[in-house]
Amino acid sequence: MPPSKSPLDELRREIDQIDDSIHDLLMRRAKVVERIGAAKGDSRIFLRPGREAVILRRLVARHTGAFPLPVLVRMWREMISALTRLQGPFAVAVFAPEDRRGFWDVARDHFGSFVPMTAVNTPVAAVRAVSEGTATVGVVPIPAEDDTDPWWRYMVSSDSRTPRIVARLPFGGRGNARGEDRDAFAIALVPHEPTGDDRTLLGIELGYDLSRGRLKDTLESAGLVPVGFCTWHSNREAGGPALHLVEIADFVDHGDPRLAALGERLGDVPVRINIMGGYAVPLNLPQDTRKI
Repeated sequence: MPPSKSPLDELRREIDQIDDSIHDLLMRRAKVVERIGAAKGDSRIFLRPGREAVILRRLVARHTGAFPLPVLVRMWREMISALTRLQGPFAVAVFAPEDRRGFWDVARDHFGSFVPMTAVNTPVAAVRAVSEGTATVGVVPIPAEDDTDPWWRYMVSSDSRTPRIVARLPFGGRGNARGEDRDAFAIALVPHEPTGDDRTLLGIELGYDLSRGRLKDTLESAGLVPVGFCTWHSNREAGGPALHLVEIADFVDHGDPRLAALGERLGDVPVRINIMGGYAVPLNLPQDTRKI
C-alpha cells in the first residue's frame, strides 16, 4: 500500500501545478511578443517605457497578499526586458566609473540580468552611444546644478538622432544598489508617451540671461508648472545665452498650446524650446514588508 500523502505533500503538489501554470503563461506571453514584433515590420521602435510603466502601475494597484511589491516589480522588469530583446537588438550603456558603481546596479535592477550592458566613464559617452546606435538605452545621472559640463546640454537639439529622456530610475523602489548617489535618467531614441502621471523635461535656450524667478513666473503663467531647474551658462559674465533644463509636472508634447503661450509671454526674449523627453513618475513602494 503506497504511503498516504500528508497535507504538506499536497501543498507542494499544488505549488508544482502553479509553477507549471506560470511557466505556460510565460511561454504564451513570449509567443505574443514575437507576433507583436512581426506586426511592427520594419519599425525600430520596440522599446515602450511609458507602456511598461502603465503595466506595472496596473499590477501594483491590483496586488494583494504578503508577496512584496518591490519583488513583484523586479520580476516583471526582468520579464519585460527579456521579451523586449525578442523584438530587436537591445543593449545599455551605463555611466558607471569606478567610484560610482551604484548606477550599474540601478540599471541592472531596471533592465534585468539578461540585457547586455557596457560601463562608460562619462555621461556624454552614454549619450553618444545611443546617438550612434551602439546602445539602445543610456543611463546617466540626474542633473545637478553644479555640473560644470552637463551632459544634458548636448541633447538640446531637434535632430532626430538626438536621444530623449524616457524614464527615471529606480522606477519600482530602491534595491540594494551601492552608494547613495544613484538616481538616474534613461535616454533612448524613442518618443515621449503619456501615462497619466508624467514629468516632461524642456530644454529652454534663451538669447540672453534671464533670472530664474522671471522664467519660473513666465512658465507658470503659460500653464507649465516647473518642479525642477538646472541652468548652464556659456558665458555668464558677458550676459550671454543661457540653457535651462526645466522639469514640468505634466505631459507636454510638441503640439501643446502652452509652449506657444510661453513664447508669447517671453516677448522679445529670443527663445528656442526643445522637448527633451520625460518620464512616468516612479512608483512609491514600501521597501520591506516584514514585521519585526
